[in-house]
Amino acid sequence: MKARAEKLAQRILLVIALSAISSLILIALFIFKEGTPIMVKMGLRRFLFSSEWEPQAGLFGIYPMIVASLWVTLGAMLIGAPLGIAGAIFLNEFVPKTVLRIVKPAIELLAGIPSVVYGFIGVMVLAPLIRNHLGGPGLSILAAAVILGVMILPTVISISTDAIGAVPNSYREGALALGATRWQAVHMVILKAARSGIIASIILAMGRAIGETMAVIMVAGNTVKLPHSVLNSARTLTATIAFEMASATGRHREALFAIGVVLFVIIMLLNSFATVILRGRTTRA
Repeated sequence: MKARAEKLAQRILLVIALSAISSLILIALFIFKEGTPIMVKMGLRRFLFSSEWEPQAGLFGIYPMIVASLWVTLGAMLIGAPLGIAGAIFLNEFVPKTVLRIVKPAIELLAGIPSVVYGFIGVMVLAPLIRNHLGGPGLSILAAAVILGVMILPTVISISTDAIGAVPNSYREGALALGATRWQAVHMVILKAARSGIIASIILAMGRAIGETMAVIMVAGNTVKLPHSVLNSARTLTATIAFEMASATGRHREALFAIGVVLFVIIMLLNSFATVILRGRTTRA
């Protein structure tokens, strides 16, 4: 009876696993089926590198949105990654373990705050500050980058904290025994030992930043123009899909699905890269 129960449980788990994989494959096939035709008709180069997005005139160039997405994501990483890594170092190496056990779950709760709340704070607080002190419309790439930088902090801090905490204490003790200061031990030994896990946290946070929609819609300004400054308004790839999908038909709808194809490929590449890094870390461990 026990063997039969184990086999039954194994088969149930196998079905669940296959259903999840099948769902992912079906989603990918549907997106590619709907989005690929217009990319073939227009040509990949024209679709990706044209700056004209006028659906009513049949012009579907997503280059300004690609640039805006990259600027927003890069800005978010420049803000969130250093702060997240610094927070992880502080929690692991410079505070008592009791503080770590209290603060880390509290930080992870930030991931549960709806993105619309972050967007609302950006519109009401951050955008006026940028407009009054730096110029521009306020709703801009800079505002979106700051909001996304805060939103990715839980991902970077949580994964980096686990990676740094997994470094054996013998590494710390050996560095201190050789005369290194506490910071030298962290900088020259601990961070290098945890490097792969920290890089994985940054890549996963980057995927989150690229895929974020609601907060970016609220604070980026939603202007389909090629941005020349972080104070310019812009529209990202995800914001374009969210804005226009409800009223899109025909080639316009196909173009939005093609944007989904571009996002799907970018995020899959980032996730694959993170998997390779994590696998390499596990192998070395």
